[in-house]
Amino acid sequence: MTLSPSRILFMFTLLLGAFIALSSPSWFSAWLGLELNLLSFIPLISSKSNIYSSEAALKYFLIQALGSSIILASSPALLLFSLKPNFMILCALLLKMGAAPVHFWFPSVMQGIGWLQCIMLMTIQKIAPMLMLSYLSISSMTYIVFVSSMMSALVGSLGGLNQTLMRKIMAYSSINHMAWMLAAIYFSTPMWVNYFVIYSIVTSSVVSIMHSQQIFHFKQTSSLTHQSTLTKITVFFAMLSLGGLPPFLGFLPKMMVIQSLVNTKSLVWLSVLLFSALITLFYYLRIIMTSLTLSAPKMKSSPTLPMNSTLMSISFINLSPLLSPLVVLLPF
Repeated sequence: MTLSPSRILFMFTLLLGAFIALSSPSWFSAWLGLELNLLSFIPLISSKSNIYSSEAALKYFLIQALGSSIILASSPALLLFSLKPNFMILCALLLKMGAAPVHFWFPSVMQGIGWLQCIMLMTIQKIAPMLMLSYLSISSMTYIVFVSSMMSALVGSLGGLNQTLMRKIMAYSSINHMAWMLAAIYFSTPMWVNYFVIYSIVTSSVVSIMHSQQIFHFKQTSSLTHQSTLTKITVFFAMLSLGGLPPFLGFLPKMMVIQSLVNTKSLVWLSVLLFSALITLFYYLRIIMTSLTLSAPKMKSSPTLPMNSTLMSISFINLSPLLSPLVVLLPF
């Protein structure tokens, strides 16, 4: 993705729309921020070099416009039908962030865009809807959040098992992490912020490797066997961290959610989340084993792309929890 002046402008308005939605004093101005965010993201995912980007942009626009219209229609529904506006707004926000059972658009849109746009869709585009969700009085709608979280966990884990396209695997992985983030939002906003920041770092480290090596299909991971040992170790750390395996960085936010669920005795919710985490870890390990052991002879003649040293150092942030005992030695 070249940094042309138009793309820089749309990136600025994209972030501006998210900040307007976060800092707005009313739901109407938050809706305006979401609309600005939507209209800025459409040109960013459109590309002449990708024939599927127009289809992905149209799908994304229609779904997001439907969610925005539901938010805008919540006030007249309160006056005409005496419906609770919080319920309609909650459903619209779940649709916008791609949580189950309204997740159907997310994998197909992810498949039609590039890796850099995938990072934006999995991280930046979820900030405003999820923080707006935390503003709602979720305590009165616990059942909806509970069902959506469990369905997202099951869909994200089982849906990624039969996938061979890497972008769809990352899409279902994001849906699975949505289940954990919904549980974090239910308990406290700071817990969700911690989970989201760590999730963004870990996901960006994985996607940056996929982008640098131009890996789009499961069988292309076998080309990593021709890379250096350090590259393969980097992929190994990044995928296990995304799966939430200790002692990697991705385990820390899941541990916070697990502790909160145990303290509130939400054992059914916790069991479904842990079960789904094991399944997602299985297809991460499948990718790792392919990249470490299998070799494709037809790819031996093709040149392999060297990984940037900066990219490797960023990916090694997944091992940062191992340095946590050294924090006690700091003078402050």
